Amino acid sequence: MFLSIEEAVNWITSQRNKEIGFDSFQRYLNENENHLDQLRILHVAGTNGKGSTVSMLASCLVEAGYKVGTFTSPHLYEHEDRIRINGTQIPQSDFLRICNKNKEKWESYHLSMFEMDLDLASIWFVEQKTDIVILEAGLGGRLDSTNVIVNPLVSVIVSIGLAHMERLGDTEEKIAAEKAGILKELP
Repeated sequence: MFLSIEEAVNWITSQRNKEIGFDSFQRYLNENENHLDQLRILHVAGTNGKGSTVSMLASCLVEAGYKVGTFTSPHLYEHEDRIRINGTQIPQSDFLRICNKNKEKWESYHLSMFEMDLDLASIWFVEQKTDIVILEAGLGGRLDSTNVIVNPLVSVIVSIGLAHMERLGDTEEKIAAEKAGILKELP
């Protein structure tokens, strides 16, 4: 059990993703409660401008009266600030509580830092009864852990550029194809 937020964050950050893909995360969600399926989600991917796009969308939706959860990566100031509702980051007490409740399960599925953060965020968003959640893809799209969502309300792709070429491809076309992996057919 973690006794402090620093202890929890240090453990989570020590689990950084070692390889691309989300098979273990998908198995975890299939075999446990999938909080992501309980949320209304806008999904944002791209090379540059994801964070700004998330921020602008959230601002518009909050102004319209919605309770909006956002999940972004990386964090700006401290690890927990990647998880917010209406601009306010998750309280450290909630972060610590959710970590302590789920640490053993996360470990048993060998989840990465990003996957644990995403699961933690989705648990908190469900608890807090958000109206809409905006998820920022971490790296890529097709193989990004955020792409486990099945029915996003909207999928947004911002500008594409030559970044993470060792994982996403060596041309803008290949990178765009990876980012476009978040697009889903309408039901």
